[in-house]
Amino acid sequence: MGDEKKSAPSGVWPTVKPFVNGGASGMLATCVIQPIDMIKVRIQLGQGSAAQVTSTMLKNEGVAAFYKGLSAGLLRQATYTTARLGSFRILTTKAIEANDGKPLPLYQKALCGLTAGAIGATVGSPADLALIRMQADATLPAAQRRNYTNAFHALYRIVADEGVLALWKGAGPTVVRAMALNMGMLASYDQSVEFFKDSLGLGEAATVVGASTVSGFFASACSLPFDYVKTQIQKMQPDAEGKYPYTGSLDCAMKTLKAGGPLKFYTGFPVYCVRIAPHVMMTWIFLNQIQKLEKSYGL
Repeated sequence: MGDEKKSAPSGVWPTVKPFVNGGASGMLATCVIQPIDMIKVRIQLGQGSAAQVTSTMLKNEGVAAFYKGLSAGLLRQATYTTARLGSFRILTTKAIEANDGKPLPLYQKALCGLTAGAIGATVGSPADLALIRMQADATLPAAQRRNYTNAFHALYRIVADEGVLALWKGAGPTVVRAMALNMGMLASYDQSVEFFKDSLGLGEAATVVGASTVSGFFASACSLPFDYVKTQIQKMQPDAEGKYPYTGSLDCAMKTLKAGGPLKFYTGFPVYCVRIAPHVMMTWIFLNQIQKLEKSYGL
């Protein structure tokens, strides 16, 4: 009987497991990273340096302001990271099978990362929009604030006021950013693991920390320009005549390039890199711990 109970979920669990593990690890990492993410958004919205933003937030809004939008952040991880890490594992497993069980070359891993990033971003775009709006709300004049109480209220209001398709406003740059981020993150992580483990002979913990830091840097460098455009599109408001400052992602990119040059896209890069790298690192660490816990229970 005991063996039957253990084997009963085996048909479903192996398929669901990568998605559950990915979402759980991403949500745990987000709980730690949320304050840094909040500061990053405020910097991109032009409120000053990291130190100035932190000081102003503490003085005017209190500690709770750093966790504003946490519900949207968790919802985003429950959708975006669940979909991207789960689909990445499924894609790589299928690719390895097609490759007769041999390890995948770097370009195939990168392609799997690109595809998984696109899938995850499409699923998680509504939660991402809610997160950006909740974080940017306090920077708007009182008359323009949306005053969302939580992620689900934000989604309800967006659908009620702007229509269902508005949930995917800015989805184009969101998907492109996710593809760039996941390509940089996953490809560089695998290469770094091989280098730290095989060439330097480091242990598991040092390898995970080192490889995660490297992959976090490349994920940041590849994705920040797209993240900047995405943030500008998602938080834009119409003027008195009902006209938006940008007609789309390309228009935003061209106007930004003309006004501030290429480096404008890397506004807030140090904070963005500090936020992305630890999130990547902790996602991998939490994922490893979850997998070890599951093995101890025979899952």
